[in-house]
Amino acid sequence: MEVAIFGAQGIAFGTYQAFHSLYPNRKVHCFLVTQKENNAVILEGIPVLELDKFSKIMSQEEKNKIEVLIATPENIMSDIETILEDHGFYYYVRLTSLRWAQLMGYHYICNKAFMPLSALPVGCHRADIHMFIAKFYKDQPLKSDHVLPNWIVPVQAGSALCKERVAGLLDSDGENISQKNGNYSELTVLYWMWKNCLTENEDREAYYGLSHYRRILELSEDDLLRMEDNEVDVVLPYPMPYEPDIEEHHKRYLAKQDWQALLTALRELRPEYADACTFILRQKYLYNYNIILARKKVLVDYCNWLFPILERVEQVSEPRGWERKDRYIGYLGETLETLYFMYNQNKLEIVHTGLRFLV
Repeated sequence: MEVAIFGAQGIAFGTYQAFHSLYPNRKVHCFLVTQKENNAVILEGIPVLELDKFSKIMSQEEKNKIEVLIATPENIMSDIETILEDHGFYYYVRLTSLRWAQLMGYHYICNKAFMPLSALPVGCHRADIHMFIAKFYKDQPLKSDHVLPNWIVPVQAGSALCKERVAGLLDSDGENISQKNGNYSELTVLYWMWKNCLTENEDREAYYGLSHYRRILELSEDDLLRMEDNEVDVVLPYPMPYEPDIEEHHKRYLAKQDWQALLTALRELRPEYADACTFILRQKYLYNYNIILARKKVLVDYCNWLFPILERVEQVSEPRGWERKDRYIGYLGETLETLYFMYNQNKLEIVHTGLRFLV
């Protein structure tokens, strides 16, 4: 059977790259979307087609010879299945976050681009992990009950901006920038961690991290035994590829003047990173979501680097950061995370794992 991939963003494009690498003899017919909107017209030579138009030129016999891989966020997969069946496509499979992680893991082992944590040998010492999961009072309720490991602790993001409480820990406690959540998104929780959890000299070898209420790093018990003995410094989610480069992704979320503000801040504060930024933006891979798990010292170094840059961006932005609430600082944080860890990839032991999407 030929294959069509439903979706045309990072998850779908990553699926295509991995599928094409692992199964070069299987033809990918097209990417399918409900509407073109901001999607590309073509990705690596494969057309991006609207489902409605594609369906009209296909006979039912032809549709029965196509398997559709649904490569989108999991919370919309059920709706997509209904749409596919309404258009006569009955052979489909959900590429869940677990399946996507497995596909990326095999793919990146083959290409040796982004080392999977699961590829490392299992050690004897279990890593000491403190993972915080950012929650917001407007988060949509999850449809299923999920039992999270006891090392994942909820923290309410933007708690200074509302009276409603959805977590025991608040990013407005202690030294904080909780009131900036409208621009910083989950990064107000990272700031709270930096100032209130990462200051003591003890537990230097412990790992601290940030995730979201819907997305957490996929870590097995064996993975926790891999980290310490293999001297892992940082665990990041598999990066998502964008065509032709990650600037295409940025254009969907950020204005040109905000990029200029970022480059200005980098040139003033970290000129060596400003020089590298052009190269980083011209490659395909982006670390989405501001999700990270790192040794305490590494995370402190990263936060010491990150937040002064973001503060300077607020000052030189037009309009200024305190005059708006459009999450642009959070989006810039994704780019800066990509820049920092790609710049330092030869200095740090960086490994990757999948993201578990909670529904």
